[in-house]
Amino acid sequence: MGKVVLVTGAARQLGGRFVRRIQRDPDVDRVIAVDAVAPSQQLGDADFVRVDIRQPAIARVLAAHAVDTVVHLDVSGKTLGAGGRTTIKETNVIGTMQLLGVCQKSPTVRRLVIKSSTSVYGSAPRDPAVFTETTPPKSLPSGGFAKDAVEVEGYVRGFARRRPDVAVCVLRFANILGPDADSPLADYLALPVLPTVFGYDPRLQFVHEDDVIDVLRIASYEPRRGTLNSGTFNIAGDGVLLLSQCARRLGRPTMPVPLPAVTWVGQALRTIGMTDFSPEQIRLLTHGRVVSTVQMRETLGFHPRFTTAETFAAFVRGVGPGLLPPETVGRAVDRLAALPFAGGTGEVPVSTGAGDTQPTPGAR
Repeated sequence: MGKVVLVTGAARQLGGRFVRRIQRDPDVDRVIAVDAVAPSQQLGDADFVRVDIRQPAIARVLAAHAVDTVVHLDVSGKTLGAGGRTTIKETNVIGTMQLLGVCQKSPTVRRLVIKSSTSVYGSAPRDPAVFTETTPPKSLPSGGFAKDAVEVEGYVRGFARRRPDVAVCVLRFANILGPDADSPLADYLALPVLPTVFGYDPRLQFVHEDDVIDVLRIASYEPRRGTLNSGTFNIAGDGVLLLSQCARRLGRPTMPVPLPAVTWVGQALRTIGMTDFSPEQIRLLTHGRVVSTVQMRETLGFHPRFTTAETFAAFVRGVGPGLLPPETVGRAVDRLAALPFAGGTGEVPVSTGAGDTQPTPGAR
C-alpha cells in the first residue's frame, strides 16, 4: 500500500496546490484534505473532510484512514473566511496542540511535516546579519503570527521527544510570494503607495510558491540518498532585496513615516481593511531579516528554482503595474535621498535598470 497523506489547511491557496500536486505521485495511495471551511478550489481526487483541527474529531479522521504522513499547513498569519486575530491564533496554537496530541496517540503516523516561518527569529536592531537554524533571537516575538510560530515549534519539539519514532521536519519559510501569493506582506506590497519607516531600508528574502510545494514533497517522503529531512530548516531563495528595490520594481511610490507614527498608519490600514499592517510586520519593514540556507542545501538536499529576485519578479507580474513606471519611481526616490536634509550628498545616483540604482562615486 502506498502512503496515506493528511494535509491540513487544504482550503487555503497553498494547501490546495499541495493537495493537487502530491496526489499525482505514484507512491501516494490516498490524500486526505482537511479544513474547517469548504475549499473554493478543486482538490482533484483527494478525500476532503470538513473538520476543525481544534476539535477532537480530527482523531477519528486519522484513525479511519490509517494516516501515516501528516503535513500541517494550517499555520498562517492571515484569516480565512470569518473570524479575526483570535480565531487564527486558536487555529495556529490550539489546533496544532490538538493535532499533535492525536498524532502522538496514533500507531500509524510515521512522518510529520510542519509549515513554520522565519518570523520566529523576530526583527530587532541588534540582530545578526544572517540567522542560522540554531541562532537564538535577540528579542522574542511579543505577539501576532510570529509568536504563534514560536509556540507551535515549542509544541512540536515536545512531540518529537515523546515520539522519537516519528520523523519530524519543520520548515521555516521566508516570506512566500508568487503570482497567487496570499499573505499580509503580499497585501502590503500591493498597496498603491507603500508606507515605510523613515530612515530604514530593510533587507528581505522571499521564497516562490512553486519552491514551497517542491520542498514540502521532499519533506513528506523518505530522505533521498545522502540527505536528511528530519529537523529544522530555513527555506528561502538566494539573495536579498532591499525594500526600496522592491518598491521601484513594483512601480509604487513610498511614503516614509517616522517610526512613532507607523503604528497609527498600521491601525488605520487595518481599520479600513486594506492590509493587516501588524506590529510584527512593522518590525520586519524596519529591521529586515536574512537567514542562512546552507542546511537546506547540504542536509535537506533542496535547491530552489527561484532566487529572491526572480520570486519577486513573479509577484510583480501577478500583482500588476503600479501607479508609476519603475524608472520614474527610482529617479524620484534617488533625488529625495540626495537632498541634504535626507542625509544625502547632493549627488544623484546613477540608474542601473529595472528601477534600481547605485550611488555615483563619492556618494554615501
